[in-house]
Amino acid sequence: MHTSGSAGDADGGWREVVLAAPQRIDLLTLTNGVLAELGQTTLPAGRYSQVRLVLAANSGAAPLANAVKPTGGTLVPLDTPSAQQSGLKLQAHFDVAANQTADLVLDFDACRSVVQRGNSGQYNLKPVVSVFQRLVTGIAGYVSPLMPLTGTRVAAQQGGITVRATAPDPVTGYFSLPYLAAGAYDVVVTSEGRGTAVVTGIPVSTTTGNTLINGTPTAILTAASSMRDVTGTVVVSSVVGTTTVVTPLADANVRALQALSSGPTVELANVAVEPTQGLYSVRLPIAAPARASYTGTTTGVFTLDNAVAAKVVLQAQAPGRLPLDVAVDLNTVAPPVNFSFAP
Repeated sequence: MHTSGSAGDADGGWREVVLAAPQRIDLLTLTNGVLAELGQTTLPAGRYSQVRLVLAANSGAAPLANAVKPTGGTLVPLDTPSAQQSGLKLQAHFDVAANQTADLVLDFDACRSVVQRGNSGQYNLKPVVSVFQRLVTGIAGYVSPLMPLTGTRVAAQQGGITVRATAPDPVTGYFSLPYLAAGAYDVVVTSEGRGTAVVTGIPVSTTTGNTLINGTPTAILTAASSMRDVTGTVVVSSVVGTTTVVTPLADANVRALQALSSGPTVELANVAVEPTQGLYSVRLPIAAPARASYTGTTTGVFTLDNAVAAKVVLQAQAPGRLPLDVAVDLNTVAPPVNFSFAP
């Protein structure tokens, strides 16, 4: 930890949580509020702005210290070139008061953090990790086990931005989106072969703690939907003399957004761009999203928003660049949908 968000490796002032031995952590076991405690240390009082995770190196003695297991495959090394030396740099803003405990959660979005390098069979770590204080607040509920739960994602969103996301329990459909700051949230449920479900206006506060939006008798179940794969590239194009030079934008990501008729706009997908060729692929439902409002005690009745069925906006983002948007009708789109940034 460091008080400066721009502190470098060799700068003084770093404080460490020292582990007796490297810990191997299976990120897929840490869902629905389950945590792995990393340790603690004593810090001078102050405001801290940077946290780093230093990963053990893949070596001859431990070639799979950092690894990923593709569905149906075996463990393969995960390429984390900077993480073994300087650590995964996380922006964090938290205060440590004198004689008080600051309890932090590092939320690792595993689904968005592993990127395949073309057809090489190799994978890069592109970490999406948020840092926040542990609060006894959040949103919980159920999606129906009739949904393909292994392909279902539940997200708490504000203004179309995913704040927290999880996969539901593969048997019961229970989900928990914990440690949310006080405010109002929309819960967005996406699933393979199903339409999107959106529950709007869910309050979270420190006085009420966790907000349970439904029970098993009213578990969220959306109608079946055809799916459409949308693919393309995200590149930087520049002209050198008479030649156009195209370079993959390796640090980009592509979001799929859908604006409901009377609001809000919700995020259906957010994928990292493949680094060697700038490729992306998103799989989206064609059916109309189903929307319900939180009534104060439970989720209300879902109604289909037919006016926006199959209508999405794809947005390419990259650090330090203004996003690029392309409106797409999933009924008629002909891939690829490409994005080209200026130098």
